[in-house]
Amino acid sequence: MVKNNKHKNQKPQEIQKRKKLHWYDVTILIVVIAAIIYFLFYQDLFNKKVTNTDYVFKKEGVLTFSDSLGNVKTKIDIQIANNEYDRELGLMFRKHMQENRGMLFVFPKEGIQSFWMHNTYIPLDMIFVNAKDKIVTIQNADKTLSDQTYSSIKPAQYVIEVNQGFSKKHGLKVGDKISWLKTQTNMEASDN
Repeated sequence: MVKNNKHKNQKPQEIQKRKKLHWYDVTILIVVIAAIIYFLFYQDLFNKKVTNTDYVFKKEGVLTFSDSLGNVKTKIDIQIANNEYDRELGLMFRKHMQENRGMLFVFPKEGIQSFWMHNTYIPLDMIFVNAKDKIVTIQNADKTLSDQTYSSIKPAQYVIEVNQGFSKKHGLKVGDKISWLKTQTNMEASDN
């Protein structure tokens, strides 16, 4: 058997340097592959861009307002904001909303909820509802395009945004209840 004397005359430090260089090359290759995968597949998940379709009302359900005895006061078509992106976007940049429409914000858990009117052109009523579907606070958010905050007085899990004056027109008050159903299909509709 012939013994390989290839490394016999090399110093141990040179052999060690060669091993480090090889490890370094593999590390760079892994980082490059990971970057390519990120840019090809995952970049959109973290940098979702707002598009014009984000400003169009999409009927995703129907919400009913009732008094404490269960008597129906009114119903509206709703768009549902049940993820972080949709909750942050809300009704921003929309110029109009029809009277019988609103947005239902659904939070993972009950707590003090705060909203602002940043980039919001429509004056709104903000109706805060607890986990038992009971209205706990109604705020009149009339300062459009403002960073002023409007908060629930008690913990809320849901918030309904409707045109300003809607609550008064339909006699909504603290203690009233809501119920809502999702529709089977999402229908886009104009708010003009």
